Amino acid sequence: MLKKVKRTSVLDNRFIARLIKFGLGCDDFVLFGSAPLLAYGLREDIRDLDVVTRGHAWRYVSARGIPAVGTVSGDPVTHFWGGRIQFSQGWISPAWNPDELIDNAEIIEGLRFARLTDVLAYKQVLRRPKDIADIRRILTMVEPLTRDACSYSISPLA
Repeated sequence: MLKKVKRTSVLDNRFIARLIKFGLGCDDFVLFGSAPLLAYGLREDIRDLDVVTRGHAWRYVSARGIPAVGTVSGDPVTHFWGGRIQFSQGWISPAWNPDELIDNAEIIEGLRFARLTDVLAYKQVLRRPKDIADIRRILTMVEPLTRDACSYSISPLA
């Protein structure tokens, strides 16, 4: 059985601490990928930081970072800190509306984190080996009714 890990402040995470130094405010980005698992105490650490941006946040980071291409979407992304912090204007496919992701995010310690139901949905779509344990962790927190409601299918290539 999976146990909830000891939760510390997300602000102590080395990637999130670097993100905060950008001074972007929190209205134009959401932390996605595994960062919400850290925020909810489902992970002790993360290996990188995925940030979906819009407006000022995207203009700021794209003017300063290293341009790259998203591995799943093929969309333009911007890398910092050796690619360990990645900013994009969207998520794995056009089916994911960045404005909705940002506007509907959970605010934890002053930062916007993707809702666990959104994290679960994208991990269920990709189902990479690294996603399987995360799916199990998320399912321990998501109520059964909510779990059924978020089990829709979004094509990563739509």
